Amino acid sequence: MGKIIAIANQKGGVGKTTTAVNLSASLGVLEKKVLLIDADPQANATSGLGIDVEAVEKGTYQLLEHTASAQELIVTTSSPNLDLIPAHIDLVAIEIELVDKDHREYMMRKAIAPIKDQYDYIIIDCAPSLGLLTLNALTASDSVLIPIQCEYFALEGLGKLLNTIKSVQKIHNPDLDIEGLLLTMYDSRLRLSNQVVEEVNQHFKALTFKTIIQRNVRLSEAPSYGESIINYDASSKGSENYLSLANELIEKQVAL
Repeated sequence: MGKIIAIANQKGGVGKTTTAVNLSASLGVLEKKVLLIDADPQANATSGLGIDVEAVEKGTYQLLEHTASAQELIVTTSSPNLDLIPAHIDLVAIEIELVDKDHREYMMRKAIAPIKDQYDYIIIDCAPSLGLLTLNALTASDSVLIPIQCEYFALEGLGKLLNTIKSVQKIHNPDLDIEGLLLTMYDSRLRLSNQVVEEVNQHFKALTFKTIIQRNVRLSEAPSYGESIINYDASSKGSENYLSLANELIEKQVAL
């Protein structure tokens, strides 16, 4: 039985897509079968894995509309053991189109149920909002991973996201867990970065991953080449960080 993990935070620029792509690729390298679902209309996870977004004819939009099966929408990537359901800019319209439908929060859960057993992990890259797309991802998931950047206002909005997760648990998905808080964009030279790490650990130590994602130039460069950091520079600090996160995730699941 595969584990479905949504990567969510309504704040933009916190490293959601970077984490979705590179965690997925790292799990694949560690011989786990992984599906990444791009549920963000910006489609950065799609382009970040070398898929031409303009050439995408079917993807997450059709998945949520139930006009194509999940199996039909899967594309292979150049990363080992990593498949993708891509996104396209047309995904912007899905929230308007779903709003009048019955059980609109359950569209993704229903769509991916038939393929859940084919994968060890299904990772969902969420849009930077708490709209219907993110709600669908949270309702479909077993857990949610929350990236938090080591910058000013890092915890701003976290309370709102945690309240949304509580609402989803109460109304739509009582089995939804918080996988953990992931500190990203850490720069050990900056006092502010260290203060944020201290503050997050002080308030959420039990929920926070031991792995911290450091600022890394190679990590920033990789998407422009359509590659994960594992493919782009396996010896980089970014690659080391995401492999560490993948191992931590696997160990956590084994321990349960």
